[in-house]
This record gives sequence, structure tokens and C-alpha cells, in this order.
Amino acid sequence: MSEDTDLPAPEPTSAPDPASPASAQRRRAWHPEADAEVAALLRRLAATCWLIGGRDDEAIAAVRRNEHALRSVIARLGWVLIVERDLVRLRKSPPPRPQAWADQGPSPAACSWFFLLLAAAESMPPRTAVGHLVTQAHAAAAEAGLPAHHDIAERRAILAALHMLDDRGVIERLDGDLDRYLHDEQAPVLLAVHHTRLAYVIANPGTLDPAADPQAWLEQAHREPDAARRMRRALVDDTCVHTALLDDAEAQWLSQRVRGDDGGPLAHAFGLVLERRAEGAAFVVPDEAFRHMNELGPTPFPAPGTIAHAALLLLDHAALHGSVDDAPGPGWRGLSEEAVVEALTAFGANNASGRGGWGTEYVQDPLLLAGKVRDLLTGTHLARLTLAAPQTSSPTTSRWWFAPTSGRWAEEGTAQPKTPRTRPRRGTPPPHNTPNPLQQGLFSETATDKNPEEHPA
Repeated sequence: MSEDTDLPAPEPTSAPDPASPASAQRRRAWHPEADAEVAALLRRLAATCWLIGGRDDEAIAAVRRNEHALRSVIARLGWVLIVERDLVRLRKSPPPRPQAWADQGPSPAACSWFFLLLAAAESMPPRTAVGHLVTQAHAAAAEAGLPAHHDIAERRAILAALHMLDDRGVIERLDGDLDRYLHDEQAPVLLAVHHTRLAYVIANPGTLDPAADPQAWLEQAHREPDAARRMRRALVDDTCVHTALLDDAEAQWLSQRVRGDDGGPLAHAFGLVLERRAEGAAFVVPDEAFRHMNELGPTPFPAPGTIAHAALLLLDHAALHGSVDDAPGPGWRGLSEEAVVEALTAFGANNASGRGGWGTEYVQDPLLLAGKVRDLLTGTHLARLTLAAPQTSSPTTSRWWFAPTSGRWAEEGTAQPKTPRTRPRRGTPPPHNTPNPLQQGLFSETATDKNPEEHPA
């Protein structure tokens, strides 16, 4: 998943949605041209929405060579592609699960300073010192009535925002070390401000005036209004789509259009493989389509480390001990939050020492570990949390529901309980015990949907 927070885009005029009533009778199958370079560019842009001159020159040249084919595919998603001499910017519609994306994104303080720095940058000269920019951002905060503390926590948030701007090429470091700002507000760091790129930061400004109706404007950022585009983006940008979590319009699209004239060709254009089962659908990345896991998004799983290992163990535990009562749909397993913390406590005790033992802070604080595991599993769409009905005067707690996709890693978590904390070398293939997505699939082996018409979503 990309890290952008995006607002809804207007429907492209060049590619009307086949789901609209006016085109329902004349809808034709969409057949994009198969091209490995175009597919690789689409996957890269989906994960990295900014390509900056001087850093991504080769990719920008490839985009310019294939601009027509890229726009044809991107229009199906309701996205907007901006191509300039030294910049490529993909502007996306709202993400399929905005809360999960926000939970894995920057802190609220970093996001606030990101936009305060943007407001200050508009009036800055093309070359400016970091201290001058931050001073103007503090002035913008005062004008907006936001408090400024000038403490280490605030400087960490400002530094994170500066790095976010630098990653996007909106404000680029020319000289000095940005990290020195953390301990010196007047650190000698020279920045370049690219004023023309400021307009591209908000992906889709929408059609409403945020000053006149802030709440309505924010609602545009929360949900893509068109069900077909929502489903296309969910399949491209999210791990998978679960049938049980769809509304009626989304379920109809999944049942009628995911294979034929819409979903299947879109997967083909991205160089992906459509996997459709009764529990849902997913676009699976072939092994030969990437070299490094970070090319697929910011949250690889399975992965080395305490949190990922704890998540694997918890998935295996839920498959054995989870409840199906009041489940969102077939294949889902539920555990109370108390049961999750109890299981993680037991796993920590068994993996606390020896080579490859878990981090001490997580073993000593199971609630901290549970929060990290929750963020990982909800971010990868392997779990979702709902509020559990309180009993008598007990406080309201969460219930963890583990998706059918978690069956892909059955028994993997317990196969090797103490794995060394090592990072694979660049280009190293995954371990042999990791299932191949194309061989085993994302979903459990039960209820394969070979004919979508026989298994309506």
C-alpha cells in the first residue's frame, strides 16, 4: 500500500465506467495490451506515487515511453496520472480501508506539520534554510490556532514531516543533514522548494469548498463513491477482498465482473494473477515479477522479527481455537481480546530466551505486542476488529476476527518456534517453507469458486 492520503477523483471523461446505466447495454470487454514494462511501471506507481527527476530518471523515461498505455489502465481506476519533464505523480482515489491505512501511516502530529510546512513553503523563495521554513510553519500554526510546544516531541514530528516532503520531491535537501534539526532548530540545512509541485500534494481536491463545508469535504476523502472503482482499487492496492465485508453493489461487481470484462483484464494489465474463491478475490503477484519484498508495499508478511512471528503463531492459534459464532462469513475465526493477549503472553514465555528470542520489551508487555500484531494483521487485511458486547458492567472490549486468508499459513507459525533474527541478503529467495502464492493461494483450500455464477458473492 502506498502511503498517500488521497481524495476522490472525478470520473475520467476518456474512459466512462461500463457500470453506468447509459453504457450497460453497450458494454464491451476491455482488453489491454500485454506489456511487461507497462505492468512493472503500473505496479511501481501503485506502490510509489511520486517519481522525481534526478532520483528516478530511468523510471520517468519509461513512463513517457508508455504514457498512452498507462493512462488507459489508470483511467479504469479513476486515478489521474501527471507526467512532467522531471516529475511523475499518480493521484489516487480514496483507499479501500482508510482507517487501516491511517493506523499504519505517520503520526497525527507529523501529518499536521506536513501541511503546516506546505502552507509555509508556498511563500518561501526557491532556496531557503530549514530554520526559516520551520519558523514560517510555526507562524502558520499560530494563525490556525494550533499550539506550538518547541519540545523534542514536536521536533520529531517536524523532522518526520520534512522527510515526507523530501521523499515526494516537494521540498528537497540540497546541503546539510536533515536529522541535525532534531537537536538544533537552526541546523545549517539548505532546502529547495518546488512550488509547482505543491499543487499535486492533495491527490484529488474534490468538487466542494473545504472552507464552506469542511465535513462534507472530508467525507470525499473517506470513500470512493463508485462501487466498481472501489473494487478495482481494493484489488490493486489491498491484499485481498473479502466477500463477507462487501455491500450489495460491491458484491454484485465481484460476482458478475471480477473475471470477465473488468477484474481479469485489470489484473493482466498489472502483470498479476486473479484468484477468485467463495470467500473473496485477490490479485496475486507472480514470483518472477519482483526481486525484493519492499517492491510490493510497505508491509511484507511473513517476515523476520518478533511481531511477524507472533502474528504467525496467533493465526495458527485462532485456526485451532477460534470461534465461528456470529462470524462475518464462512471461514472466519474469532477470539476475544483477552484470549489474544493470553495467547501472546504464552507465546512470549516460550520464545523469551536463546538465539532468536523475542524482544524483551514485547515479552514483558503483552499489551504492547498485541497492539503491534493488531496493526500488522489489520493492515494486511488478515484480521478485523469489532466491538464485543459487554457482559454486565464489564468495559467494552474488541473481538478479533481472523480472515479465511489466514489459512494460507496454517501450521507455519509452529514449525520453527525460535527463528534467528537475521535479515536475508538483497535478492535472496524466500525460505522453502514459505508457500508460493500461485501454488497455494491466499485463501483456504476449501470453497474454491471455479464458477462465480454458482457462488454469488
